[in-house]
Amino acid sequence: MAHLAVHGVVKRFGAQTVVDGLDFAVARGELVSLLGPSGCGKTTLLRLIAGLVLADGGRITLAGRELAAVPAHRRNVSVVFQNYALFPHLSVRENVGFGLRARKLPGAEVAPKVEEALALVRMQAFADRPVTQLSGGQQQRVAVARALVVQPDLLLLDEPFSALDRKLRETMQIELKALLKARAMTAVFVTHDQDEALAVSDRIAVMNAGRIEQFTDPGTLYAKPATAFALDFVGLSTRLAGRVAAVDGERLQVETAAGALRVEAGFSRGAPVLVGVRPERIRLGPGGEGDNTVQAVVSDIVPLGARTHVYAQAIEGDRLLCELPGHADLGGLAPGATTALHWPVADTLVYPAPAA
Repeated sequence: MAHLAVHGVVKRFGAQTVVDGLDFAVARGELVSLLGPSGCGKTTLLRLIAGLVLADGGRITLAGRELAAVPAHRRNVSVVFQNYALFPHLSVRENVGFGLRARKLPGAEVAPKVEEALALVRMQAFADRPVTQLSGGQQQRVAVARALVVQPDLLLLDEPFSALDRKLRETMQIELKALLKARAMTAVFVTHDQDEALAVSDRIAVMNAGRIEQFTDPGTLYAKPATAFALDFVGLSTRLAGRVAAVDGERLQVETAAGALRVEAGFSRGAPVLVGVRPERIRLGPGGEGDNTVQAVVSDIVPLGARTHVYAQAIEGDRLLCELPGHADLGGLAPGATTALHWPVADTLVYPAPAA
């Protein structure tokens, strides 16, 4: 049984439908990310679950309880906002204990719970310091401690790492995931950062225009994106427009500007399609019997330390990207040169051509 369940939820702002009949379920102890571009409805969905806005249709249940008539402050849901929403006039300890005091807990019960929460995020040494004197990473820890200390049924996090620099953000992602797993906490993250979603999540819901395009584990989402949108939004990819030229059972031949490709999928002859492949599956040179091979002109070579990106172009609108280990021998390859690129037929993805 789902710990959190969203059934057919709709939210409109005027004539605009922001959440469009959405279904979504999270198991107890699961860490789920809502991933998508700005305006896709992910933050609105988070606010609907928290009770900060009301749905125009559908149902939301948490721990078996229907939430429609439950105000936000009685849902036992904690939210960590993008700007942390800490009280600047209070100390770290006072910020963490605020929710407990608001629930009228006796002081004798508040103190040990606050100390435990501070210990979880390793902020005991800063307990009496004003939050205005903390770094961004420290403030983020305080916000998490304040959210966890009330032992919520659900933790919601709205872009919680966006204000941090990259190295600190990556560190905090791993630390927070470990902390939530240790406490068997159910959490929903909102993020537009694909790397963050892949790092912290048990499952990821890719959102687009108020709907969920795919909801699965990070490995499946990356290796087998269900739609062209999911392919494009999660990770880098080579994308080639084409048309099905021949059909032999479940094996197709697709004509593209870069050459003919073999694909295993169910499309009819003449169908316009989009062919995709992840860049780390592509290698330089002609392939073997089980590979697809294309010819393209190198447009750029970008060394990135542990890896090297080779960009190539077939025609405008197509995109070819080969990702090689940083130490790979390019054999004198340079921009302007024509090269063969190959990858396994089994790693070739295909989708209906996106509408113009």
